[in-house]
Amino acid sequence: MRPDAAPAPSVSGRALDQIHAVLTRYKDVPGPLLEVLHAVQAAIGYIPPQSIGLIADALNLSRAEVHGVITFYHYFRQVPAGRRVIRICQAEACRAMHCEALTAHAKARLRVDFHETTADGRYSLEPVYCLGNCACSPALMIDDELHGRMTVDAFDELVAKSGSAP
Repeated sequence: MRPDAAPAPSVSGRALDQIHAVLTRYKDVPGPLLEVLHAVQAAIGYIPPQSIGLIADALNLSRAEVHGVITFYHYFRQVPAGRRVIRICQAEACRAMHCEALTAHAKARLRVDFHETTADGRYSLEPVYCLGNCACSPALMIDDELHGRMTVDAFDELVAKSGSAP
């Protein structure tokens, strides 16, 4: 790791320490990029764009390689998530049960698109491609809570219960 590879100042000292700890933990693991990215996101909640150079230098990769992996996998985020993360299944079984209508309603209700967070920071909306709840389609998760046979009314009730509706 080069000493001049420090990320931009907008990454907090605590976050930088966590990134260094992750890189130290995986430095001897072959091909550790995915494990490093998962560990950074688990520690900080997202992968700060300013950390891409640091990760690339530590793993002897280009910044483009690291950025490419982060942007290829929808699981990785480059901005902090909202306090609650809503994931709506977009897989075949849920599509067969009209998840598109639920998705359109959620986007309109929250006033965000996929991969965005509401202006008040309460909710992030994410697509997911199978929650393993196909028999109860359409399905969604709010944080770690799985919900099946969702309707627009049930969605509104869940949002109201999980915090003040936007």
